[in-house]
Amino acid sequence: MRVIALTGGIASGKSTISRRLASLGASVVDADLLSREAVATGSPGLAQVAERFGPSVLAPDGSLDRAALGAIVFADESARLDLNGIVHPEVRRLAAARLAEIGRSDPHAIAVYDVPLLVETGVDHDFDLVVVADADADTRTERLISRRGLDPEEARRRVAAQASDGERRRVADVLIDTTGTLEHTDEQVDALWHDLTTGRR
Repeated sequence: MRVIALTGGIASGKSTISRRLASLGASVVDADLLSREAVATGSPGLAQVAERFGPSVLAPDGSLDRAALGAIVFADESARLDLNGIVHPEVRRLAAARLAEIGRSDPHAIAVYDVPLLVETGVDHDFDLVVVADADADTRTERLISRRGLDPEEARRRVAAQASDGERRRVADVLIDTTGTLEHTDEQVDALWHDLTTGRR
């Protein structure tokens, strides 16, 4: 099995790349989904989050109020680091288990670990390839404002809380430019998949 890391900043188009790779036959493990599992209702992770941040981050039904938690951690670096210290170890454990399952079921699989915070967390894995969804900070900020309705200051804060464009580009084996059309992004992903499946990468 080959394991490809796919990363990119918020609103970089990473999910578009991930979906395209899945449609082509990749087995995708999504760190965002695992992070939700790590703090699911009743989980030890959610209990730790509530203990650290207080009852205001819980919804009336006892689940995590993501908006309330996000407002805290994107405005306070120490709070964000504390949250990462709770969630990231559990996500790493879950990801390792999922990748092992894929490898057992198909030793020739191409597995894609979709991990937004690869640079920030320094995920400890010997990836065969690191693919970066590449869109500059200004483009991503504008997407957050126009597509997700974020306040401009909040959008800039969320982009600034992550690794810089340069830091991501330095770890990339492959850059996929997502600033153009969807068709242009798909063409680059298709070319990557061709290289992966024909042994060129």
